Amino acid sequence: MPTVVEVVPPLCAGDFLSAEEFLRRWEKQPRIKRAELIKGVVYMPSPVSIQHGEMENNVGTWLGTYRAFTPGTGVAHNATTIIDDEVPQPDLHLRLLPEYGGQTWVEGDYLHGAPELLVEVCVTSAAYDLHQKLELYQEARVREYVAVVLHSNEILWHRLVDGAYQIVPPDAAAIYRSQVFPGLWLNGSALLDKRADKVLATLQEGIASAEHRAFVETLTSSR
Repeated sequence: MPTVVEVVPPLCAGDFLSAEEFLRRWEKQPRIKRAELIKGVVYMPSPVSIQHGEMENNVGTWLGTYRAFTPGTGVAHNATTIIDDEVPQPDLHLRLLPEYGGQTWVEGDYLHGAPELLVEVCVTSAAYDLHQKLELYQEARVREYVAVVLHSNEILWHRLVDGAYQIVPPDAAAIYRSQVFPGLWLNGSALLDKRADKVLATLQEGIASAEHRAFVETLTSSR
């Protein structure tokens, strides 16, 4: 009896697919490192520029430092995430682990559900980061979505309020303060100026705050 060889079509930008078919095709093409399924459409972002890579590293350092001092949280870069029948690949996420009451879980190799906080560094992808992906994150109830928009040199911090995103401005001291993760403070101007030292100094103030201590106590007592 002749052997039947399964032929898997290539993954191409613009394809309209289900999440299952998207992952089936992608897993057969390991050379493809970045691909997303947003509103059923395949997006394959451009190669990552040095500007994007450096900013993503700085944001990752900020989030990773917070995670180191906050039990029950997790951080990842470019983790493929299955949200209903959509498959985004956000630049970074910060989430509560499920055993601490988080709304995500891991099945096989992939994260499922909506992380509590997502960050996108917007360069060539700004058009759909601020439209199609924003709509997806809002519908999925990602509680905070931070877009670092390099071409306009601004930070758009979206907070979910009654099912819709509102852009939250920094406080009087020009500091963004997460509502979901108490003590996660961001000096936005320092981030945009690539002053990682100032970003981390502001974060350390947040980590030393009473609100962060109370949050950690709540997390540890929930176990």
